Amino acid sequence: MTMESATGSAAGANRRQERVVVTGMGAITPLGNDAETFWSRLVRGESGISVIDAFDTSRFKTRIAGIVRDFDAKERFGLKEARRMDRFSQYALAAADQALKHSGIDLEGIDKERLGVYVGSGIGGLQTLMDQHDVLRERGPDRVSPTLVPMMIANMAAALISIKLGALGSTLSPVTACSIGNTAIGEAFHHIQAGRADIVFAGGTDAAVAEISLASFSNATALSTRHDEPAKASRPFDACRDGFVIGEGAGILVLESLSHALRRGATILAEVIGYGASSDAYHMVATHPEGDGAYRAMKTALLDAGVRPDEVDVISAHATSTELGDKSETAAIKRLFGPAAYRIPVTANKSMTGHLFGAAGGVEAIALVKTLQTGIVPPTINQETRDSECDLDYVPNKARQANPTIGMSNSFGFGGHNAVIVLKKY
Repeated sequence: MTMESATGSAAGANRRQERVVVTGMGAITPLGNDAETFWSRLVRGESGISVIDAFDTSRFKTRIAGIVRDFDAKERFGLKEARRMDRFSQYALAAADQALKHSGIDLEGIDKERLGVYVGSGIGGLQTLMDQHDVLRERGPDRVSPTLVPMMIANMAAALISIKLGALGSTLSPVTACSIGNTAIGEAFHHIQAGRADIVFAGGTDAAVAEISLASFSNATALSTRHDEPAKASRPFDACRDGFVIGEGAGILVLESLSHALRRGATILAEVIGYGASSDAYHMVATHPEGDGAYRAMKTALLDAGVRPDEVDVISAHATSTELGDKSETAAIKRLFGPAAYRIPVTANKSMTGHLFGAAGGVEAIALVKTLQTGIVPPTINQETRDSECDLDYVPNKARQANPTIGMSNSFGFGGHNAVIVLKKY
């Protein structure tokens, strides 16, 4: 090691860690296309799941989804720009714009070399790929769009946000399947905490309500088939759950060092205090039956936060409404929290939104911030039949007034990726 690198290491070790806070939020969801509408409907226990009408589903085993409604990309971005973005990028850019306005950041008054973007997508521009594949087969290679690749690659949402903001700092697009939102928030938290950035826009986005994804998940028997009652299809922890519901959207948060936020007089919404990640190292799609990876990610997040299990007041569960997934997450919570697990409210936003894939962690983090601000814990709807193996307090069917100070949010993904964040009331 050179003297220079040794000095640098020592300086890094002695650097005071920055506290990290949330100063802005933006959401595009099946419950509404801004954070406040999403939150108000979530608290009321409304479902955003409906029959798919964007394409013919008559031959599909599943015909329902959590669909973003009333989103006019042409009106938001203009016809030319909208046509050059897949929906997952459109959702992300719209959510980031909301988060920017909410934060009150003056882009001309900050150091853009210390402004970053950590936004990922699990599936990327799936619809664009399908559309251009049809063009290739029907009209030939000369008619395939030259913008196909930049429209479909999963990093493009982060890139477009960076371009829009003029962000010159670190821009990453983590790909950890359905745990992407928490991965992005957690990594951004550590990046700011280490003093490497002042502000990072962090979260996730996905637009996977498409024929090919619906067919694949249906054939894997992973999806609910409650076509006659779409609003009751997603039922995490309920004994009669029969699979998850595909959803779409974006959730973006503005993370900022506390010192920077205070200097500019920002309104602080909550504090990020911990992050933990792990791998199941078990199976391509199935979660570990005992929730081992989930347990380790939650444990690591609490250690990172310097928080004891008995200090956690609310848990936002991953809870997709699958038979094994809900049981294993419940088992992991019991293992970590012991008898205290039964006193902690566990809420499952996906009961109302469906599974937003890469967008889930960001959207659910927004809900957790609102819970810490307002003291209201959203319900887990469709709790009708008790499952003996899922016997925690899932805030059944009706929101609850509480006084939480510390909240944990879980996100798990295909391949065994687990990411957990811990937030604190500011």
